[in-house]
Amino acid sequence: MPDDAGWTAPEGSWASSAARRRNMQAIRSRDTKPEQLIRRLVHARGLRYRVSARPLPELRRTADLVFRPAKVAVFVDGCYWHGCPEHYVPPRTNSGYWSDKVARNVSRDRETNQRLAEAGWLVLRFWEHEESASCADKIAATVIARRGELRPGGRL
Repeated sequence: MPDDAGWTAPEGSWASSAARRRNMQAIRSRDTKPEQLIRRLVHARGLRYRVSARPLPELRRTADLVFRPAKVAVFVDGCYWHGCPEHYVPPRTNSGYWSDKVARNVSRDRETNQRLAEAGWLVLRFWEHEESASCADKIAATVIARRGELRPGGRL
């Protein structure tokens, strides 16, 4: 049904208005500010990684940072989209749809963790509100430790 401005939602669209549609399309799925900051800090510590890559080619999931030789996948999760226990606030508009969407995201995150673990990967997840420097420190320490465990003789 057209709104006051004559806008009609595309068929199958969840958008309740043109403004809501524009707002939701502007939300980034990669290269968010917290993710970029953590990447810069990890890079400054001398580590190299893949950005927005699939840890397992057959698994249709992308991690924010992927350290292939060490088998470490890093995810920087948004508080709203991944249901942060501290900051998630249920939506007031179209709450059924959005609450179900967040629940599906949380379920998919758990499945991703399990599938990667079964394949020998270590998954690190951080919330967007966590301090970037401490996230980068943990990532660096974990990757360096895993490299030592996985290489013969413990050499880097």
